[in-house]
Amino acid sequence: MLYTTCESPLGELLLVGQKSETAHGGTTLASLSVPGQKGGALVQDAWSEDATAFEEIIRQLRGYFDGTLTRFDIACVTTRGTAFQQRVWKALETIPYGTTTTYGRLAADIGAAPGAVRALGTAIGANPLLIVRPCHRVIGADGSLTGYAGGLDRKRQLLGLEGFADLAGVAPGAR
Repeated sequence: MLYTTCESPLGELLLVGQKSETAHGGTTLASLSVPGQKGGALVQDAWSEDATAFEEIIRQLRGYFDGTLTRFDIACVTTRGTAFQQRVWKALETIPYGTTTTYGRLAADIGAAPGAVRALGTAIGANPLLIVRPCHRVIGADGSLTGYAGGLDRKRQLLGLEGFADLAGVAPGAR
């Protein structure tokens, strides 16, 4: 595995990936972690640091943070997680920039049982690709900013970047 770090408004991001002949920029992203993230990646001795391998990914992240990019075109490792987690993560990728959804609505979207909201929250919390796979766009049914592996302050910051000026009681799907 390859890794690098890059500065962001959220702190220093840790990017982990692997070389890929087919990925735009030549690297497939396996993990994107923020400092202090619950379950975030930690650099392993066997990994090689290679900042050049992540140039395209960093370019896109910078575009997102400066407001010029609203959709990522980053190849991601898709072999991680259980089948349920993968369904949840794929659904996260369909939530448009500048919008939110609720845990209940997301559960319904993937055909999960109404009582699966807790399992859905656990799957979202295990998302290894913060920001790129936008789990920050999932909020509580009452509009509250519940749960985020990178911390609620970062969730609030990401939603603010996407145009939510008043984050107290964010209405699902609203701006």
